[in-house]
Amino acid sequence: MKQFFKFVFATIVGIVLTTVLFLIVCIGIIAAASGDKTVDVSSNSVLHIAFKLPIADRTPDNPLAGLNILGYDDKTIGLNDILANIKKAKTDDHIKGIFLDESYIQAGQATTEEIRNALIDFKTSGKFVVAYAEIYTQSFYYLASVADKIYINPKGIFDLHGFSSQVTFLKGALDKLGVDMQIIKVGTYKSAVEPYFLTKMSPANREQVTSYLGSMYNFFLTNISKSRKINKDSLFNIADNMLVRSPEDALKYKLVDGIKYKDELLDELRSRTGTDKKANVKSIDIAKYTKTEANKDTTGNSRIAIVYASGEISGGEGGDNSIGSDKISATLRKVRMDDKVKAVVLRVNSPGGSSLASDVIWREVALTKKVKPIMVSMGDVAASGGYYISCAADSIFAQPNTITGSIGIFAVLPNMQKLLNDKLGITFDGVKTGKYADLGNVSRPLTTDEKAILQTQVNRGYDEFTKAVADGRHKTQAYINTIGQGRVWTGEQALKIGLVDRLGSINDAIVCAAKKAKVKSYNIVPYPEQDNSIFKSLTRGATAQTRVYMLKSELGENYKYYEQVKAASQLSGMQMRMDYEVEVK
Repeated sequence: MKQFFKFVFATIVGIVLTTVLFLIVCIGIIAAASGDKTVDVSSNSVLHIAFKLPIADRTPDNPLAGLNILGYDDKTIGLNDILANIKKAKTDDHIKGIFLDESYIQAGQATTEEIRNALIDFKTSGKFVVAYAEIYTQSFYYLASVADKIYINPKGIFDLHGFSSQVTFLKGALDKLGVDMQIIKVGTYKSAVEPYFLTKMSPANREQVTSYLGSMYNFFLTNISKSRKINKDSLFNIADNMLVRSPEDALKYKLVDGIKYKDELLDELRSRTGTDKKANVKSIDIAKYTKTEANKDTTGNSRIAIVYASGEISGGEGGDNSIGSDKISATLRKVRMDDKVKAVVLRVNSPGGSSLASDVIWREVALTKKVKPIMVSMGDVAASGGYYISCAADSIFAQPNTITGSIGIFAVLPNMQKLLNDKLGITFDGVKTGKYADLGNVSRPLTTDEKAILQTQVNRGYDEFTKAVADGRHKTQAYINTIGQGRVWTGEQALKIGLVDRLGSINDAIVCAAKKAKVKSYNIVPYPEQDNSIFKSLTRGATAQTRVYMLKSELGENYKYYEQVKAASQLSGMQMRMDYEVEVK
């Protein structure tokens, strides 16, 4: 009898859990469906902008965003919607101004630049922009520096100390494990592989990082100097000596306009919006503002396609944060054959990846160029394979602080003989039908002949890379070789040496594409199409997103090292990639 009740109880629990899960899914479906309704904006409102999550180029089309179902709570807003919303607010009579709230901006400098320029344009309407924070990181202050008024909490922190770039070297750990990373590369400056065989930066890498980091920092100081009307040399001195160590120091050096508590800031917003002192400030979050009715200033059937290519390049379908050569090449074919699409803008935000996959995409860009105009808009980074897929376009747009170039190629093959034989006691034996039948076997080192074969292949890949760039940029291959060699450049530097055509935003690229296509009235259509299946989103949330969330919770800032090791373990074939990034906090 006891066993009987045990099974009955287990069955009841199972039914209850299944029912609860079913109700959660139903609630998610209903909430997602209702979430498409247009949101109204109250009069005398403030557009509230606070970036708490990473900013992608494109807002993920996830019907369960914000519902926190099974640990999945994605409220990410993409750059596309951020720029569109700021532009919309400029002419929205219900929006009186923008409140830039404290943000830890998880975006590269080029993305921040796009948003900053949009705010500058917004201000031409005569509406206000006010910034407030308890902690000003350098990236948020750069964004906030365009505001009419900048305020800091009386106990707040103001961080201005300059830029730095740090590379994590793995050779010491690999040596202890008994793993020898065998490197085959072309390019004096191709430093993506240095962490595997060096313990510090090579002189060539130090030279290039010093150069592009200096260029980015100079641009950073120059723009703050213009916005705040502070001498650039004075700004440099303030940062170099960390003279701002309190809110009072920030006010003293005119980096902020006042020291306020949040309630005092809200009082000012009430005054600016004509709100009663006893009433709450009317505001709308920028993510929610996406659902308000847009100002439609385009008509007609003509389309300008924006093809988003974000993340590392590999074969297959890829995803929202990775570039799959199958998916992107199919998308380019689709827009190329669509008569309604008059021009294409390829938005590239990638450090590169697989050489083969990059070439597959490059081919489709070249074919598209023969049929209709195709422009490239570079995001935070469009380097190595990211530059390769860009070079065949009609014209390339980059921000001054975009990271690009890195024209080089490499291959990495681990030799795990010491780890397997000496540390684990594992040995191997076998037969083969030819001298090179087991080429690529990680249980032994490469022979001299095998290294020569791989070097020849890498050399050929570099030759094809530089030829593609030379043809696309209308330069000699010899010249491209002098600015190639794996060297990284900023967009500002790349313009001077001919790797990009113009410094500008994604909107500049769209306008140029329309002009070249000779269309004045058009709709902007994003590609590839996003899968907004509710059940797929739920499944994805319960697996991949939950796993990433838990790892980040445990590892904190060390999560990026986990990602680096994971990426290194998945390297396959020849690579066109830049394996480090510049992060400004």
